[in-house]
Amino acid sequence: MAFAGDRDLPAIEPNLFRDLAWLGQRLIKGVGDVVGTTLTLTSFDHDFDLVNVKAGSVVLIAGVAHEVLARTDATHVEVSKIRASVTDVVLPPDVGTDLEVLVYTFGPQLEIVHHEAMRLTGIEPSDPQASPGESDIVNPEALVLLEAYGALHLAYSAAGALSGRDSHLASRAAMYASLVGRERARVQVELDLDGDGRADATRRLNVVQLRRA
Repeated sequence: MAFAGDRDLPAIEPNLFRDLAWLGQRLIKGVGDVVGTTLTLTSFDHDFDLVNVKAGSVVLIAGVAHEVLARTDATHVEVSKIRASVTDVVLPPDVGTDLEVLVYTFGPQLEIVHHEAMRLTGIEPSDPQASPGESDIVNPEALVLLEAYGALHLAYSAAGALSGRDSHLASRAAMYASLVGRERARVQVELDLDGDGRADATRRLNVVQLRRA
């Protein structure tokens, strides 16, 4: 499963879920009310339980992207305006009733990039018996930005292919391709190879590895 989530994308590209939602997968279309930090679905095609909306998901409320903090039940979630970091203070949404509610995900794009990152690290994500495996990575947060950049690159590349190579969408795709390259060169993945909870191997995303003596 990808280390980056949907909420990491608008933290970088605030208008992604507004402008390129059609490239994502729509999970919910409905109407809801907001009081405090609670969003309540009052009319909907699918509920939060059915499509597994959870912490890290993104919900558009009246066209504005918000991150989900927690799912309370099938029709209630706690939300915040998009924060720079998940450790930042919660930013309450605007209160309102009968608001349009849309939930999209770029999960497929995130998974594609995650699998590529794992293979560059020397981990085969399709093999649950692989050693080392994803669960041996002790610093998964180090890959969040790379995966987010990669998913944004895929989204803007698809949009740019339809709008032309000289379009601003194609330019953004090229920018994210550059950022992916820079982040890939920077990232170091730490692995626990003996199950003691401590990193004893470090790999960059070219399968070169260093071991703790």
